[in-house]
Amino acid sequence: MSDPVRIIEMGPRDGLQNEKTPVNVEARIAFIEALVAAGLDTVEVGAFVSPKAIPQMASSDAVLRGVSHIKGAEFHVLVPNEKGYDAARAAGAKVVSVFAAASEGFSRANINCTIAESIERFKPVLTRAKDDGVPVRGYISCVLGCPFDGEIKPKAVADLASTLWDLGCYEISLGDTIGVGTPAKAKEMLRAVAANIPAAKVAMHFHDTYGQALANLYAGMEEGVRVIDAAAGGLGGCPYAPGATGNVATEDVVYMLEGMGVRTGVEMEKLLAATNVMSAVLGKPPVSRVASALNAKKKRATP
Repeated sequence: MSDPVRIIEMGPRDGLQNEKTPVNVEARIAFIEALVAAGLDTVEVGAFVSPKAIPQMASSDAVLRGVSHIKGAEFHVLVPNEKGYDAARAAGAKVVSVFAAASEGFSRANINCTIAESIERFKPVLTRAKDDGVPVRGYISCVLGCPFDGEIKPKAVADLASTLWDLGCYEISLGDTIGVGTPAKAKEMLRAVAANIPAAKVAMHFHDTYGQALANLYAGMEEGVRVIDAAAGGLGGCPYAPGATGNVATEDVVYMLEGMGVRTGVEMEKLLAATNVMSAVLGKPPVSRVASALNAKKKRATP
C-alpha cells in the first residue's frame, strides 16, 4: 500500500457548510490559499445551492473567483441542477460535482426528491458538462447507513454508483455520511462497487462520528482505493444528517499515511497552521486528534 494517495480537501465546503455562523469570503479564500500552500492541490471550495437551504455556502461564486489566481490547484464545486451549473460556470468553475444518496429517506431530506428524480436532474448537467469539457465528480451519501432508513445494502450503492459512472462521472466518491461504518462493512460495500467501476475511479468520503473513519479508510486501501476525501481539523458535518460529525480530519489521514510510508505531498506544519487559523475564526478547537496533539506539543515547548 505504498502507492501515493490523493487527498481531496473538503474543509472549505463540506467542513464549513454545517457551521452555525457563515464564514466570510475573505476568510474562506485565505483558508483555501493556506491549504493549497500545504500541498493540498485539489480542494472543494463551495456549493451552488440555494442560500436559503444552506446559507453557509452563500457567496460561493465570490470564493471561486477569489481563488482563480492560485496556480497548480484544482477547485471543485457542488451543483444540484442546471441552475447551479449555470451559476458555477459563470463564476469560472472548471470541475463540478453532483450528489445523490443511496437511501430514499436521505435523498428527500437532503435534496427534496427521490433518488430517481435526482438522477433526472443530473442528466442535463452531465450532458452540458461533457459538451463544455467540464469533468463531473459524483457523490453518493449514506453508503454505510442512513439516519432515516437505517442499514443500506451494498447493491443499492453499487447500482447507483454504476448509474453515475455510466452517465459520465469521472470519479465516484462514496460517503459514510453518518459515520456508522466499520471496516468489514466498508470492504463489502467497496467490493460491490468495484464489480463495475475500477478502484482507481473510486474515492472514500468517511465521517468519523463513531471513531471508525481511519480504520475504514485503511480497509478501503486494502481494496485498492487511493483517493480520500478529508476536511482540515475534522470540521463540519452534514446539516441534513442528524448527529453526524465532520469528515475524517485531514491531519489524521496525513499522519496515518505518512507513518505507513505512503506519500501524500502534504506538509503537516502548514496544514496545522491553516487549521488553527480557521479554528480561531470559528471559535472552537479542531476535532482532529493529530492537530490537538501537535498543538499541545507546541504549547509545552513554548517557554
